[in-house]
Amino acid sequence: MAHGHLIPFLALARQILQITNFTITIATTPLNTAYLRSAVASDPTLSSAASESSRLRLASLPFNSSDHDLPPSTENPESLTPNQVITLFHSATALESPSHRLVANIVAEEGRPPICIISDVFHGWATRVAENIGTVNVSFTTCGAFGTAAYMSLWQNLPHKSTDSDEFPVQGFPDSCRFHRTMLNQFVRVADGTDPWSRFFKTQLALSLGSFAWLCNTTEQTEVLGLEVLRKYTGIPVWSIGPLLPPAMLNSNSSTLTQHSGRESGISTQKCIEWLDSKPNFSVIYISFGSQNTIGSSQMMELAKGLEQSGKPFIWVIRPPVGFDPKGEFKSEWLPEGFEGRISDSKQGLLVRKWAPQLEILRHKSTAAFVSHCGWNSALEGMSQGVPIIGWPLVAEQAYNAKMMVEEMGVCVELARGLGSVVTAEEVRKVVELVTVEGGEMKRKAVEIGERMKAAVREEEGRKGSSVKAMEDFVCAILSAAGERRRAVGVVHG
Repeated sequence: MAHGHLIPFLALARQILQITNFTITIATTPLNTAYLRSAVASDPTLSSAASESSRLRLASLPFNSSDHDLPPSTENPESLTPNQVITLFHSATALESPSHRLVANIVAEEGRPPICIISDVFHGWATRVAENIGTVNVSFTTCGAFGTAAYMSLWQNLPHKSTDSDEFPVQGFPDSCRFHRTMLNQFVRVADGTDPWSRFFKTQLALSLGSFAWLCNTTEQTEVLGLEVLRKYTGIPVWSIGPLLPPAMLNSNSSTLTQHSGRESGISTQKCIEWLDSKPNFSVIYISFGSQNTIGSSQMMELAKGLEQSGKPFIWVIRPPVGFDPKGEFKSEWLPEGFEGRISDSKQGLLVRKWAPQLEILRHKSTAAFVSHCGWNSALEGMSQGVPIIGWPLVAEQAYNAKMMVEEMGVCVELARGLGSVVTAEEVRKVVELVTVEGGEMKRKAVEIGERMKAAVREEEGRKGSSVKAMEDFVCAILSAAGERRRAVGVVHG
């Protein structure tokens, strides 16, 4: 129940609708359904499927956050404290019964079970819904293979609890691929297997491992090690059907891009593009920590000083620091005195409050690097456009994504790790210069990764990319499974 998970589900629906005649029902909570409805309206393919043919349906599952000791009208992690976030995760298990009722109604209407149920990997309880209704469950991880495998193995095995060393192996990964204690967020670090975070992830991930198969938002050519580890760890088919991005991001000849954030814009796309047009190629630093993350006040102060000292132009999507209302007013005291006025007068920087047109920024020829929290959606968006990443992972699987992009891909350099990192303005300046002045090899590798992503979803002259083939294989497999179930029922009834 987070925007970073909902949008990939819409993108997956678009992919399925384009190659099948299936009817798709996307079920989530009421406020999240409203968000999806707005996103569907802005996408020609999805809006057509929803309005003209009714092949795309949105269903609201009853949910009252107040029943789960959460603030009223809370259906995603934005604005929640970490302790409230795990409460939200646990509350999602209450969706099992209304999901079962929804699918039962579909069975009554259609006269047969759905071909399959696709569920977020964190909703492992969907495997029980599928079994009870007579169909199969396919778990969908909206993250990459490496990050998913690391996240799963760490939560299920807690390997860091068995050693005093800061570096340790993780089950499923090669022994040479060591993880560091600083990569673990505070809740994994202190987990003992019985705490609320452990109870949720151990249970839901174990249930998802009982799925018919998994879908992963990645490509065969970009995550070779990650997919190898994930497939061995799960022991079931894993189809790499990504990257699930707007088609225009993956089509070099496309000039139009439909982007919907569901949030209030802090700057018009036109103004942003005009500002970027005024800057030299490969010169602008773009900074964004995603829709739910921010950094500490001292870190924010040093980041601002380092950016100004670098002399490089930048666009910074800025939110109040940790410990303050993320939707509250941004105060000038969180930045160096006179900072905003100086960068505005010199035209060195743009500070964007609320939302920025991230996809358009990353596609622009002036963008040189992306200071990112390394959330998978943002990582895919940056890499697909050949933009090197300056990593500052904060929570979830972000540090594992950063590790892969640094060590396996060579498209990222880490500036900091977590909210506890001490960052200086000089370190910021040096990393910015490293990427923009000396980072030719990083840029080359990022462009290569972007081309591989585009090739994976390309279908031309009878040749199909790996992700196109994976999607077709997935469809064939679930249709075959549905046929076998129906033949088995026919034998029993006969």
